[in-house]
Amino acid sequence: MDKLKEKTAAQYLLSAPVIVAALGYFVDIYDLLLFGIVRVPSLTELGLDESGRSVQGASILNWQMSGLLLGGILWGILGDKKGRLSVLFGSIITYSIANFACGFVQDVTFYKLFRFVAGIGLAGELGAGITLVSESLPKKLRAIGTSLVAGVSLLGAVAAYFTVELFSWRYAYFTGGGLGILLLFLRIGVFESGMFRSMKAFDELKKGSLISFFTNKDRLKLYLKCIGIGLPTWYVIGILTTFSNEFGIALHITESIKPGLGVMWCYVGLAGGDLLSGVISYYLASRRKAVALFMMFTLIGSIIYLYGGVNSATGLYIMCAWLGFGIGYWAMFVTIAAEQFGTNIRATAATTIPNMVRGTVVIMSTLYAFLKPIVFELHSAAIVGLICFVIGFYCIITIPETHNRELDFVESD
Repeated sequence: MDKLKEKTAAQYLLSAPVIVAALGYFVDIYDLLLFGIVRVPSLTELGLDESGRSVQGASILNWQMSGLLLGGILWGILGDKKGRLSVLFGSIITYSIANFACGFVQDVTFYKLFRFVAGIGLAGELGAGITLVSESLPKKLRAIGTSLVAGVSLLGAVAAYFTVELFSWRYAYFTGGGLGILLLFLRIGVFESGMFRSMKAFDELKKGSLISFFTNKDRLKLYLKCIGIGLPTWYVIGILTTFSNEFGIALHITESIKPGLGVMWCYVGLAGGDLLSGVISYYLASRRKAVALFMMFTLIGSIIYLYGGVNSATGLYIMCAWLGFGIGYWAMFVTIAAEQFGTNIRATAATTIPNMVRGTVVIMSTLYAFLKPIVFELHSAAIVGLICFVIGFYCIITIPETHNRELDFVESD
């Protein structure tokens, strides 16, 4: 009987929705992190000096994150109105075309435009994939299934780094576009979520309404708390690792720090953390406890990163991996977002919430840049981090537990 259960669990976890979602998110992360990895070589080739690379690099990143914010809304609504699979197809076409275009850029203006379009496309992948997997798996396996999706696919950052190391940054963008087109063909034959198909029959039910999150006080609180839980993750990615070369100088590290290598080690850690977070949540029978543990681990790592006396490139990269492991609750955070809301607005929630978090990098990087001339790099990053962790801990402590929640329900006005 135990063997039968094991086999059944394995069949669920190796089903088409899980595999396709994992491969999709692999390509998504490859493209999402690619600019952070090629920022310095690409902007150098476009003729920018060190100051210009810092200013324009932050600006291009903000354009990409703004695209994620807009795309999260568009794809989330579409996912609840037309289906999870429509998003998985539409988003990958959009960011594949944008990545091909990035490989041909000759100036910063078009670079910003194409990264904005890429951001719109990238916004749909994770939320739709996690929603499809969450609705396709038994409740006891949801945490492990979504963690497998994120854990396997986040190795896309590693693939992006080595692609850049082996080839030019332009070919790295072409590779991202090609991977997207290849994935498009692999998705043919994947079936829509049964919960969505059942809900679709109710014509009078309001589906994919972003406004519905703001018309109900309790629903709005849940929505904002879900966003708050994710803030430390993109503080680590968008500030501590993306600008690791600046922190290397501030820490008086004599070796040159490659931001792309810092991002890669962060995502190596993140892949491991995501795989483990699902297992921990499963054994603790709690999403909240698992996320709180990982968030605390990240806070400790952030303090060591900024004030622990790191004095070598190797030490800094080790801390990037530490921090990546700590934010390995990313998939769990998106799963929590999906589990909080009914089927008629679940894709909207699961897609907009992580992209709202990604979009806050614009605010974080702007605040970091504003504070830098006043208190310098380390203290500036610490102030931004303090805000993110205070909000994050408050939200995970106060949000309802969803570990054993049935997802076959809808939201009414």
